[in-house]
Amino acid sequence: MRLGFRLKHHFFSAFREFFVHHHGSLEFRAKIFALVISANEKPPVESYIVVKSIGMNIYNGDEERSDLLMISTKELIQKAKENRFDIDYLVHSILKELRVIPRYAKKIDIQALRPLLLLSHDPDTISYQENILEFLQNTKEDILNKPTIEA
Repeated sequence: MRLGFRLKHHFFSAFREFFVHHHGSLEFRAKIFALVISANEKPPVESYIVVKSIGMNIYNGDEERSDLLMISTKELIQKAKENRFDIDYLVHSILKELRVIPRYAKKIDIQALRPLLLLSHDPDTISYQENILEFLQNTKEDILNKPTIEA
């Protein structure tokens, strides 16, 4: 990463909500990636490269936003490793956000998450990650197919 970006990141990380356009959406996506990656006890560094690549597709080549997505994902995984929270916390947080902002369900792209499974080599980890993807897909469908109440 460029030195200028890293310096800005350290400054912005404390004030991300104020300086990053659509911060909530980016954080939601980071939680989705962190959920899948955290299922692997020893996530490979390549996971972050995959996240950045997916971010480049999501954000139409905006490298800065892609870097922010990658860094946010990495921070969430680091917190999980340090036992500040676990996968259940991420699931709860994702579900809570979806209840408040149902349109975020459209941001769950199972096909984009699949390359992360290719980086795992343990069959149990892969199975766990597949179950997470199935859970995310079912949750997405439930939210998007839920009838809306009109006033």
